[in-house]
Amino acid sequence: MLRYLTAGESHGRSLTVIVEGLPAGMPVLVEDFEGELARRRLGYGRGPRQRFEQDVITITGGVRHGRTLGSPVAVEIQNSEWFRSDKWHEEMSTAPGLTASPLTQPRPGHADLVGMQKYGFDDARDVLERASARETAARVAAGTLAKTLLSHLGVSIVSHVIRIGAAESGVDRLPVASDLAAIDASEVRCLDPIAEAAMITEIEDAAREGDSLGGIVEAVAHGVPVGLGSHVHWDRKIDSLLAAAVMSIQAVKAVEIGDGFATAALRGSAAHDAISWDAVASRYVREGHRSGGTEGGMTTGEPLVVRAAMKPLATLNKPTLKTVDVVTKEETVSFKERTDVTAVPALGVVVETMVALVLATEAQRKFGGDSLAEFVRNASAFGATLGK
Repeated sequence: MLRYLTAGESHGRSLTVIVEGLPAGMPVLVEDFEGELARRRLGYGRGPRQRFEQDVITITGGVRHGRTLGSPVAVEIQNSEWFRSDKWHEEMSTAPGLTASPLTQPRPGHADLVGMQKYGFDDARDVLERASARETAARVAAGTLAKTLLSHLGVSIVSHVIRIGAAESGVDRLPVASDLAAIDASEVRCLDPIAEAAMITEIEDAAREGDSLGGIVEAVAHGVPVGLGSHVHWDRKIDSLLAAAVMSIQAVKAVEIGDGFATAALRGSAAHDAISWDAVASRYVREGHRSGGTEGGMTTGEPLVVRAAMKPLATLNKPTLKTVDVVTKEETVSFKERTDVTAVPALGVVVETMVALVLATEAQRKFGGDSLAEFVRNASAFGATLGK
């Protein structure tokens, strides 16, 4: 199976990700990572750090002459701010010492206070550096490898923003891979130009007030094989795996598969996707996408639809959230760390990543194979049985 582990802090020297379980012979280029990480930096409402966050990539293991070896792949992503400022050399030093400026006014809605309580820290930086969404850069690197593996099965994943604040997209179709360039060209990664303008207005209004905004993104995976996941155990159901993976993204507070919440208001006769036989393609098809491409904890072969809701960011440019100083116990306002007005456009890229990692893991579980050729051959052999 595919496994991955990330390490590193937001203002530390670098982030590292190790991905285990990839078959040998899969093409891997540094440029692949650079392209995906550049997409993660997209979006109106991002902070000024995006201008200098270059995400310098180094592959440190598992790849030789542009192809995986079947051993764990290790990737390092330099943190530009650490190299730009001596402040972070001291603040994030691994040598024994103390900070001259501990953060003692925890932010409501962030990991600060509960992390300090859990681990016995007296400085919120010991928590926030790892809790920061900067960690998702390492996940996107892992997701780049997962997407590459899935591409050899004909799987593509595209995301778009469907809501920021009160502004909502009116697009009523699922985006496809050919839409991705237009989506990424949008300042808020939205397919609806009218909604895009409204979203930008929402962001500008919030920025003037020093506030933040949340929103909703949708990720759609096309070409997903039938039968990823399983009905036999709770922890193998594809829905639960997707929900856990996407919910693990910083600031995500709700996950929906297909029309999950909407179908709760329908009768059964209107809530399910009818099944038909396509004689030309020699395959079963679902007449609709209400189920989001899953049934009984398994993928159906239809487009897989996952939506994620992100809460407004807990760090405000004009700190107004009431908190308590953990030293004096006096009422105060939370401290200000670097922040964005909104990170919803970037969220879509991270959701793509988590969906890709789940699908690649389950594809490896089902099809196996020590080499890419064997993996693809096994998947093709299974696919050939479905029309029968």
